[in-house]
Amino acid sequence: MKITFILPAIGKKPGKKYIGTWKMEPLTIAVLKALTPDDIETELFDDRIELIDYNTQTDLVCITVETYTAKRCYRIAAKFRERGIPVVMGGYHATLCPEETSQYCDSVIVSNAETVWTQMLDDLKNSALKKIYHGGTGEYNVRPDKSIFEGKKYLPVSLVETGRGCCHSCEFCSISKYYCSRYYCRDHKLITDDIKSSQHKYFFLVDDNLVANRSNAMGIFSDIEPLHIKWAGQGTLSMAKDRELLSAMKRSGCEIILIGFESLNEANLNQMNKSFNYALGERDELVKRIHDAGIGIYATFVFGYDNDDERTINDALEFSKKHNFYTAAFNHLLPFPNTALYDRLKSENRLIYDKWWLADGYNYGELAFNPRLLSAEKMSSLCREARKEFSSPKTVMNRGFASLGRTSPLLWGLFWGMNLRIGGEVDQKMNVPIGENLDEFPK
Repeated sequence: MKITFILPAIGKKPGKKYIGTWKMEPLTIAVLKALTPDDIETELFDDRIELIDYNTQTDLVCITVETYTAKRCYRIAAKFRERGIPVVMGGYHATLCPEETSQYCDSVIVSNAETVWTQMLDDLKNSALKKIYHGGTGEYNVRPDKSIFEGKKYLPVSLVETGRGCCHSCEFCSISKYYCSRYYCRDHKLITDDIKSSQHKYFFLVDDNLVANRSNAMGIFSDIEPLHIKWAGQGTLSMAKDRELLSAMKRSGCEIILIGFESLNEANLNQMNKSFNYALGERDELVKRIHDAGIGIYATFVFGYDNDDERTINDALEFSKKHNFYTAAFNHLLPFPNTALYDRLKSENRLIYDKWWLADGYNYGELAFNPRLLSAEKMSSLCREARKEFSSPKTVMNRGFASLGRTSPLLWGLFWGMNLRIGGEVDQKMNVPIGENLDEFPK
């Protein structure tokens, strides 16, 4: 028996290579590989970096579906199903939209696959594949098998999962919807084993809110400190209130932490159900505490809420330049299906596309709804301009020297490599056709 795993790309412009910073190793595939019995042959086609062999001899095609890749997923599935090969789909989008996804495949795994994967394989062997399998969202104890990545050219950063979910309920967030605003810790021994087995020097701790559970986070930091690694992760500004936590993070090797500021506008934060960001007090002081601890900040902002205009975008840009963030993302709001945001915008008749992820002609970088104070086109343009300004040579130089003073000199090269690449990709990412023009994808 043989399984073919496929990770679809978002899309690409004709004659252009795929976006470099979008080429992280697909951790989900490694987890599924680990769940697969040794007597089953496996292969992986990563649509982002190689051509898919639609004529491969296989018994099952497994496709991980994200909302951005849904259109591409469905087209890939159709080609295999034409040959009579069953296709199973799972992932965030498949869980949020199981009825839609089921139209394009033979079986859907809802939620996490750990508890149902082997059952699904047994059913396949017995020609009794079910239309839907309901997995769980709780504890998980699988070590990813990254041998399936052999020969693939991913970014030289190893992904290590430390937790799943988040305890907050932000209106726009598909993660909080998926995990019902709960956070699940991963066993610390599995985390350290993953790190020890990696050939890479740098790690990204995959966790939507690494500091969601303080005692768990402190335990992780204590366990990985002796491993002498350098890592980045994702947390919230609230960590800056806890100097002991910051110190433990730094000792364990933390160099960069991604923080979703989202907005500097109080009304917007209230509307997105993220008022805790505003209630934290003086942002400048909290940012300074993180920087003083020797940790760089990857700041993210989202624009399109009802009080956003040129001023709020410029405020976020100036705030980011003032603090010389390691890097920053200035993104437009996107209504993911079955989130509270999507339902609200639909009820207000503000969606441009009912299902933007399937719409013909929809491109990456476009808004899928009409903002209150600006046109969709203007909002998209302002986000692009903010990215360009933050990636300008003068701004990058200022941020680079500030970063050298905060983080390890070992990351000096990483700063330039990361920021110059991000800056160069601003225009590359704009207007990438979702799900399109991939059959001629260059190796």
